[in-house]
Amino acid sequence: MVGSRPRTALRVLLIIALSLAAAAGAYFGTQQLRREHGDSVVSGVAVPEPIVSAGATPSPAVTPAAAPVPRAAAVAADLAATLRQAALGTRLRARIADAATGAVLYDDHGGTGAAPASTAKLLTAAAILTVHPADYRFTTSVAVSGSTVVLVGGGDPTLSGAAAGHSGAYPQAARLSDLATKLRAAHVSVSRIVVDDALFAGPAISPDWEAEDVPSSYGAGITAVMTDGGRAAPGDYLRSSTPDLAAGAELAALLGKPGLPVTRGAAPATATTTASVRSAPLSVLIEQMLHDSDNVIAEVLARQVAVATHVTSSFLGAAKAIATVLGTVGVQVGSGMRDGSGLAVADRVSPAALVQLLRVAAGYLKTTTPTSAGALIAALPVAAWSGTLQDRYRSGPAAAVAGEVRAKTGSLTGVTSLAGYVHDRSGRLLVFSLDADRTPATGTAAAESALDRVVAALGSCGCS
Repeated sequence: MVGSRPRTALRVLLIIALSLAAAAGAYFGTQQLRREHGDSVVSGVAVPEPIVSAGATPSPAVTPAAAPVPRAAAVAADLAATLRQAALGTRLRARIADAATGAVLYDDHGGTGAAPASTAKLLTAAAILTVHPADYRFTTSVAVSGSTVVLVGGGDPTLSGAAAGHSGAYPQAARLSDLATKLRAAHVSVSRIVVDDALFAGPAISPDWEAEDVPSSYGAGITAVMTDGGRAAPGDYLRSSTPDLAAGAELAALLGKPGLPVTRGAAPATATTTASVRSAPLSVLIEQMLHDSDNVIAEVLARQVAVATHVTSSFLGAAKAIATVLGTVGVQVGSGMRDGSGLAVADRVSPAALVQLLRVAAGYLKTTTPTSAGALIAALPVAAWSGTLQDRYRSGPAAAVAGEVRAKTGSLTGVTSLAGYVHDRSGRLLVFSLDADRTPATGTAAAESALDRVVAALGSCGCS
């Protein structure tokens, strides 16, 4: 986080992946990410392994069929004290529902739009998984016309500019060095490099973002050509406002000609595609986006939804495309989103929409449109275990549900949000979306802890 803007993870995570059944299989997997050198012991107290969450297919690990649906009045009574915490500020938009039946167990203006912060990334994840399968990959290519090399962007946000043998910013990323190797093998004599961003439309920087958002550690210009999440070099702290030109410069350096001119343009009709590389699978990109709350990956994937549905691939076009796609699976987002990451303070989405989306991902809300949205469940951070929840739920009342909450976090100035899953005391799977959008500007950490206590109380609820 820079100031009170969204958190970003510049830490390298060791990925320990276990399998996740797709939404059709309808139960959660137990995929986890651990920080290198991290383990499941915090201050001498063991943190439970993330539990396998409930689904439609009965098994010993999921919600018992006989587990009763909680009573709304009992839920409200059990949560009353935590909902009044001063750290939550003057307003909390909230909806809590039973995952299987959709019965609303608690609601406080849950149907009203509020600034979602990074919980908006759930919308982008579900939409891209509806238009593409989880194993889909994006292609970056180079075309040659005479001595001009054109780097043609395919909208891969994690393409790495790292030299061969060196780590990039994202595991499993495609590599610019592979394109350079293939160009050298083809004996291409290069005099200039052109970057082709034609896949995306509109401004690279949203007019709805704050001036300090780009360049920053968490925000970059959004272009179809970029490397390492918009960084000019893999290890850079700040991302770039012109990541396409930076990627072209990296390609020139990898070709051994760092002084080559780099411009924007399109491949001439006479150009011949000489080489291409493919991104990591979409499931991996979504995991990286949700675990690290990566705004740049989110914005690129949002544009990919627009590309797939043949609408203008700008910030607003992508937001509209996401709303349209999610409408086909029963999630009514409305017209309040301005981007795909939740970075815009003008973004609006209701907790009710996020709860409905989480039911779709869990396989409980049946749709006529095929979707792989269940893949986003494995990508959610786990309490006291991974991603943006790794350092939360480790002490106090919230520690009671360490390892048992799977949720997406969000924070902006004055906004703290959380949306995800937890079981109640009887094993019933519940979905929740909590959005405190009038918190003290300097109280993000306190607001996060307050929301964690709300979810812990929900997980401890014997409310049937």
